[in-house]
Amino acid sequence: MLAGRMMDFPLTLTHFLERARTFFGRNEIVSRLPDKTLVRSTYADFHRRTGKLANALSRLGVGQGDRVATLSWNHQRHLEVYLGAPAMGAVVHTLNLRLHPNELGYIANHAEDKVVVVDRSLLPLFRKFADQVRSVRHVIVIPDLPGDTKTSAEIDYEELIAPEKDEFAWPTLDERSAAMICYTSGTTGNPKGVVYSHRSTVLHSLVSCMADTIGVREGDTVLPVVPMFHAAAWGLPYSAIAAGSRIVFPGPHLDPQSLLDLMAAEKVTLAAGVPTIWLGILQLLDQHPGKWDLSTVRSMVIGGSAAPPSLIDGFKARHDLDVTHAWGMTETNPLGTLARVKNGLSGSDDATKLGCKASQGYAVPFVEQRHVGEDGAVLPWDGETMGELEVRGPWVASSYFGAEGADRFTEDGWFKTGDVVTIDHEGYLRITDRSKDVIKSGGEWISSVALENALMSHPAVLEAAVFAARHPKWTERPLAAIVLKEGKTATKEELSAHIEAKFAKFWLPDDYVFMAQIPRTSTGKFLKTKLRELHGDHLEKQGASD
Repeated sequence: MLAGRMMDFPLTLTHFLERARTFFGRNEIVSRLPDKTLVRSTYADFHRRTGKLANALSRLGVGQGDRVATLSWNHQRHLEVYLGAPAMGAVVHTLNLRLHPNELGYIANHAEDKVVVVDRSLLPLFRKFADQVRSVRHVIVIPDLPGDTKTSAEIDYEELIAPEKDEFAWPTLDERSAAMICYTSGTTGNPKGVVYSHRSTVLHSLVSCMADTIGVREGDTVLPVVPMFHAAAWGLPYSAIAAGSRIVFPGPHLDPQSLLDLMAAEKVTLAAGVPTIWLGILQLLDQHPGKWDLSTVRSMVIGGSAAPPSLIDGFKARHDLDVTHAWGMTETNPLGTLARVKNGLSGSDDATKLGCKASQGYAVPFVEQRHVGEDGAVLPWDGETMGELEVRGPWVASSYFGAEGADRFTEDGWFKTGDVVTIDHEGYLRITDRSKDVIKSGGEWISSVALENALMSHPAVLEAAVFAARHPKWTERPLAAIVLKEGKTATKEELSAHIEAKFAKFWLPDDYVFMAQIPRTSTGKFLKTKLRELHGDHLEKQGASD
């Protein structure tokens, strides 16, 4: 066999760090502080400070493979840990600040974190689980504002790195060594750790920079609304550094007005967040059309859960803003699929093109997709047959940290996502449900996501979550939780009439529960386990009929 004669160049994040300084030293990193002050820096300064941090961590005894945890919002100093820890051979571990303290304690112990870097405003949260964590040797506090006072026992981030040298002797690393650990949200059982390698993160970043995926480029101003403590902020910080993009970090201010103000003022071109964020932004834009100049925005990436077509169409039709729908998981580092209208479909009618955009798209390069039935048989791509989505690729997990959850991985090397999907002949997949959320009524499957999308197209509906309620005859029946837009009204009968033409009669919700807010997970998804806990017996109480 003729062997390739190419250099064996290690795919590590250190290359991104050095590239940013070499080619993009003047490009800007903007961070919004808790008081909404904007702090401006550059990649050259970022590189210098990252070297200081690596020297400081080494002085504290952090070595290769040691876990450096972060409990922080999105800002530059968090980014310094994102690159500094992995480039020195340590492993960055992002702690999800929206989890319960007991969960955080479990995760920090499970990961065996040696150092915790925490925002001062989040110290009260850290103290609630600090005593549970046996492995932590040092706690480094990031000041929220210049001049923050501290206790003598604290290690102040700025004071820690100030005396250190700018340059660090970055080691030569194995590209398959760990760079980051992220934990799943743990909605079923304990959270599970997913270990991202340097190689997987580099490949993921490069594919994210492709024009037909997210298309991150040097001329972009990237706003990662998705938190850096959730699935590596979908890899956007790493992709932005690889491309040399200008980055704008929102800090803790994630309400619609604060985000719109920032997007307009900083001329953001690319932003990414979960549907609940964009639902609030669309509502505010509808209330104040023309108030914010968003003419620079070329794409808003939506992922984390299925976005309703009415949301995607509303942004385009009423505000000329393009939404890019993506799918991924913590286990896929996280980009798996992305919804682009293929060139061969660009001449299709508007409904077809919207259907493509509102799907979860098709797999990005190096990710492969299939769906299987309950018997494990691979299903046809006919657009109708529902099955569990399985994926594989160089940034898809092959196991969990600690060898837990082995049943999520098939013998032939695929990851079981738990998403129930259809896949059409073009390869576009559409999530019909999570396997744990699909409604099984009298032996038939009902897609809660399809019902939610239809309900959210009603002009009075802000949010809709459909979930399984117990039923004496059919075992489960769909029940809809509804949040109405401010000042709007809708009756149960009106909602049923709005969707009845789109579904078989047995799919229609048996009842509707109106609420002020739908419970959410730590990552902003609808928390259907809580809805089932609160309202699972609703139909039984109502005296369910056939």
